[in-house]
Formats: sequence, C-alpha cells, structure tokens
Amino acid sequence: MRTVAPGVDSYAEAYRVHRAFDYILVFIFITLLTGIHHLHAMLSVGDWTFWTDWKDRRWWLFVIPLSSLVFPVVGQYILWQHCRVPFGATLMVVCLLLGQWIDRVNNFAGWVYYPLNFVWPGTLLPSAIILDLVLMFTNSYVLTAVLGAWSWGILFYPSQWYMLGAFHLPVEYHGVLMSIADVQGFEYIRTGTPEYIRIIEKGTLRTFGQDVTPVSAFFCAFACILVYFVFNQFAKLVSSVKFIKGRI
Repeated sequence: MRTVAPGVDSYAEAYRVHRAFDYILVFIFITLLTGIHHLHAMLSVGDWTFWTDWKDRRWWLFVIPLSSLVFPVVGQYILWQHCRVPFGATLMVVCLLLGQWIDRVNNFAGWVYYPLNFVWPGTLLPSAIILDLVLMFTNSYVLTAVLGAWSWGILFYPSQWYMLGAFHLPVEYHGVLMSIADVQGFEYIRTGTPEYIRIIEKGTLRTFGQDVTPVSAFFCAFACILVYFVFNQFAKLVSSVKFIKGRI
C-alpha cells in the first residue's frame, strides 16, 4: 500500500500553488505601490522632476525631496512597526524609480522622441537607504526624523551631481551664454509647459554669497523633519487597529 508517496506529492503540489499565489500577490503589491507613488510624484512635483533645464540649484533640490518624502515615511512606518522589515523607505523609492523609468522610456523617449538625457528622473536611493539605516540602528522615530529625514533632504543634491554636472557646463548659443540644459530646453519645445522662458533661479536668495544651493538644501533638510513627523503620525493613525466596545 502507498501511504507516503501520495501525501508527499499532494504536499509538494500544494506548496507550489501556495508559492505561486505568493508571487502573484507580491507582483500586484509592487505594481500598486509603483503606480500610486508615481502618480503622487506626477501630481505634486510635475515638471520639476522631468526636464533637465528645470533641475536648477534652488527649487528643484527643495521641491523634490520634500514632496517625495511622504510615501517613504508611510511605507517605512507600516513595514517596520508591523513587520519589522527595515527597508520600507527604500522599497517605496525603488517603486517610484521603476514607474518613472517605465514612463519616460516608453512615453517620452519612445513616443514623443525626447532624449533620455533630457527627461531622466532624479534618484532618491542614497537618501532612502540612510533613512532606513537610521531607523534600523536607533529604533526611534524621533531620531529618524531628526537625523534620517534631515539627511534625506541634504543628500539629494550631492547624489544627483554625477548625472547633473555635465548639463551645468556653460556654452555659447547664438551669442548668449547658457548651460547645456538650457540649450536642450530651447531645442526640445514642450507645448504644455507654462512660463518656460522665465528665470527659474530669480529670487532674493542670491544675498547669501551668490550661491543658493546650500541655503536651499539646508532649508529643505529642516522642512523634511517636519514632514516626517506629520506623516509618521498619519501612518500610525491609518495602520492602527481599534476596537469598538459593544454589548453582547
């Protein structure tokens, strides 16, 4: 009589079905995170994260980290608090970059023929890794807000420089001195972009030594601390389980 083999075969088959179902759930979960986070970035930062000539030294390094911190904070709290998974912020940033690259390669480079070096997305991976490491080693949301969120904002611009530096090189174009990024902006016209000809860096921050980058970066870093506190409490509120007392 066969008493072992059928059981072994049934168990192995059930295990394969269970594992395949897990893979399907993970794929759906990653797809949802990618779509939701990418949609948030499209609606909140828009053109700032698209065009190379809009990646300036004042607003780009302030707007992008501040707006992009929302989803990593929520994802980090939920995965760490309930699952003790130490890479919640990194996972959210990877999903965001995945959605951005799929969008820009297929739509902007493949459909409307913008070169990828004009529409590349900025990376937040170094900032996200530091944010996760601070929480993992300290197990404190307060220290993560003060140290991790501050590092999130301050590290954004240095982590882009190896991609951005070449586009800040000066070039003479029809007798006007401008950067390579500006030349790209004039060559590849965006009909839906308002106020393109305006001076993005015009403002009073030139008072601080003619260089607005350190001022914007430090101000963004301190603003990120506030954003972390706010959305950390929001994640705590939406992920908590509460019971209503009732009569039996």
